[in-house]
Amino acid sequence: MDGLSRAEARRPVDDPGVKSATDAPEPSASPSNARGVALIAAITLAVTGWLYSERPGATARSAPIPASGRTALPGFRSDAWFLPDDDLLGFVEIPAGPFEMGSDPRVDPLAFDNERWSATSAQGSVDLPVFYIGRFEVTVAQFRAFVEETGFRADARALEGEPVHPVAFVSWPDALAYCRWLETTSRESASTPPRLRRLLHDGWRATLPSEAQWEKAARGTDGRIFPWGNEPRQDRANFRASSVAPVGSFPCPECSFGLSDMSGNVWELTRSPSRPYPYDPALDDVDLDAEALFVMRGGSYGDPVQNVRAAIRGGVDPGARRPFIGFRVVLTRVGP
Repeated sequence: MDGLSRAEARRPVDDPGVKSATDAPEPSASPSNARGVALIAAITLAVTGWLYSERPGATARSAPIPASGRTALPGFRSDAWFLPDDDLLGFVEIPAGPFEMGSDPRVDPLAFDNERWSATSAQGSVDLPVFYIGRFEVTVAQFRAFVEETGFRADARALEGEPVHPVAFVSWPDALAYCRWLETTSRESASTPPRLRRLLHDGWRATLPSEAQWEKAARGTDGRIFPWGNEPRQDRANFRASSVAPVGSFPCPECSFGLSDMSGNVWELTRSPSRPYPYDPALDDVDLDAEALFVMRGGSYGDPVQNVRAAIRGGVDPGARRPFIGFRVVLTRVGP
């Protein structure tokens, strides 16, 4: 049974199921620890209030299939599921090679304990093969194209945002369903650029990124704290804000691979179950029948600086749908 069918086989998830970075252990010792603990407590109370409002018993909202209006969106192809208009429909190549994963509190005093590699090492080297990742988070328009074509029963709130906003109110199975549809549809469609079609016919799969793929794409190979460098910058990402922004609204010329919104906007789902480090890629696709949290990365529009660092690790129940959680897609070789 593959990842989506395993997830669909689970019982419906009734609990809130979101473990944000604010639920992680305290940051490593620093002069601002007292303020940090107070801030974490305040954010936790705010999140608890939101989760209570979304408690079990609330009426489910299924989305009707909206009318297709193929309105043109600048920079996106209305004839190709509103994906970016380039020769890989928005996928960006991340070269093969190692990078340092995790956080060293001597370099990053905001690091949480769950970012530490092991008892003896703050960080670990992970060597990844080449993969491709979406330049942007999946948008409302892109997810709507999937719902229109398949009749997928999405949460109605997932389709209520602006077309170029990141889609939210999607669960882990919802995200995997979109990835599977995109792979199958793109492989066979005449609208798919030849270079992308060749990859898909050569065995590449569309899925969620592993947390290692996500972190390498976010921070590159030089160990930076944020996608753009080592200092927080409000002009490079949407955080400490009141709402999401259109994808790509914050140019990041310093970002290693030209990706947008790897910090802030919405937390991004990964295919990695939440486990303590050291990271082991062999564990990403095993034991998915068990109840588990899955790693989410990057922080959201409402998060503080500490939660939008490249190494931040949140956790989410696979059935949770929240206004601050979305995803992006990778092309990768999965399995043997």
